[in-house]
Amino acid sequence: MTGEFERRHGFPPGTNEVRPADHDDHAAARTLAQVSLIPADLVTFYDSIGDVTWEDVCNGYFIDPAGDVLLRLQEYGVLDVGADQRDHSLVIGSNGGGLSYVACPGGAVYRTRTASLDDPELDKVADDLRQFLELLERSLTRFVADGESGYL
Repeated sequence: MTGEFERRHGFPPGTNEVRPADHDDHAAARTLAQVSLIPADLVTFYDSIGDVTWEDVCNGYFIDPAGDVLLRLQEYGVLDVGADQRDHSLVIGSNGGGLSYVACPGGAVYRTRTASLDDPELDKVADDLRQFLELLERSLTRFVADGESGYL
């Protein structure tokens, strides 16, 4: 993707990487798992992956480092979603266009409809983190092929 980026767009690519987890990421993930109802697959993810930054895929796709998720949890608390507002969920990333990705304790991943996290309206984008990551991969593949990224 980045090899042809500058020729296609007229400016150099930004950061586009999947960064491996380091010691600080592992520590933040362990703390996050102790203080919140975090889906098991997200704990496993953070054991290997520090963060995902794809600045140049459409508006961008970002999965935040565990430390950022933990800091947001400490500063703002959980995001209450679901019909009874009892699913205490975590904002784990964004699409670069102002919409956030939210992981629920049961594993489902949602996307906000607006940039505001105050009383958010959410759309389910994946049943679990694995499906969400597969959708991200498809978005990247499509973007490389034809410049479009899909609906995430």
